[in-house]
Formats: sequence, structure tokens, C-alpha cells
Amino acid sequence: MADENAPEIDQPDTEVTIEEPEESTRDEPETFDRDYVSGIRREAADHRAKAKGLATRLHQELVRANGRLADPNDLPFDAAHLDDPDALNAAIDDLLARKPHFAARTPQGNIGQGAKDQGAQPLNLVSHLKGMV
Repeated sequence: MADENAPEIDQPDTEVTIEEPEESTRDEPETFDRDYVSGIRREAADHRAKAKGLATRLHQELVRANGRLADPNDLPFDAAHLDDPDALNAAIDDLLARKPHFAARTPQGNIGQGAKDQGAQPLNLVSHLKGMV
């Protein structure tokens, strides 16, 4: 059913044909100028360098989060450690077996620093000075 209010559109009687390119242009390889290619290569190299730097930082933070090494830079970078936590733990175990001084140490007990419990007696400077003579 045609819409009575719709305007009539004149359609041309001719057929529209699309011309395909000649076969000789299809066989030629697509080329780019030297500046464009060198720019793309430079950009790709920058992205690779940035990705390597980010992977190194991620590796250091994973080692730091493990907490078993005093310095996360002691464990050399290995991309396998990023994907496999078991490989990271095995590498840390191996490093600590070879070099136990790389282990993180936390002081325990009285090490001579910090707040000390002096008891209920306040400090008496006069008696302290008399004891020194």
C-alpha cells in the first residue's frame, strides 16, 4: 500500500555500473614513503621500550609484595615471573638458598630504640647527678 502523502520519486532509467580498477594496479604492491615507515618503526620501538620498563616495574613490585627480600632489585627480571607466582616464589627460594644475606630482616626485641617502659618512677635529675660523683 503506497502512502498517499509521500512525494513521488523519479527513478532514472539508466543502470549504474561500478568500474573496477585495472588488473595491473592490483598486482602492484602497496608502498609507503621512507619517512612514514621510519616514523612507524620509531613509534613501535618507543612502545616496546615503555612496555619493557613497565614490566620491570611490575616485577619489582611483585617481589616487594612478596616481602621475603630486603631489596626487590636483587632478583633479576624474568618475564615468566609476571605470569606465574609459583615461578616467582621458586626464584626467590633459589636466590635465598644461594645468598641468605638478601633476606628481609625485621628487628625483634629490645634493640635500643623507641619508647621504653620506665615504670612508675619519674626521672629525678638530682639523684642521677649524685650517683655520677
